[in-house]
Amino acid sequence: MADLQLTSPAFEDGARIPEEHGYTAENVNPPLEISGVPSSAESLLVVVDDPDAREPAGQIWDHWVVWNVDPDRESIPEGWDPSVDDAVAGENDYGETGGGGPNPPDREHTYRFLLYALDEPLDLARDATKDDIYDAAEGCVVGKANLEGTYAP
Repeated sequence: MADLQLTSPAFEDGARIPEEHGYTAENVNPPLEISGVPSSAESLLVVVDDPDAREPAGQIWDHWVVWNVDPDRESIPEGWDPSVDDAVAGENDYGETGGGGPNPPDREHTYRFLLYALDEPLDLARDATKDDIYDAAEGCVVGKANLEGTYAP
């Protein structure tokens, strides 16, 4: 795997995600910085989820799933609309297309921002689930990075 990296100017890895990014606040994605994309990458996949939601929600909560992101992209701006750049944003677990910010119902949760470099674009319908996307990406991953942040109610 390559030295793919994902960072944010809004928070350090493991630190608190700023309040304005919460679902009940401004509900916009934090800015993200991408580096070290392998030359063999043809697309990027971004997944934001909440593994701490297993207990209150009964599942890992998917907040944002975006695929076919241009591998030349070096940053994702705050409040990014992927469709402007021909990327595809799937449905999140709020039942909405696009991103949904942190919204823990019970206590502080840790949110994962996962970035995958793929050696081919994914040919999937917009209503594909995260599991569908992971199945389609199997065998195509040439780099992976993650960034974690916390958020409390």
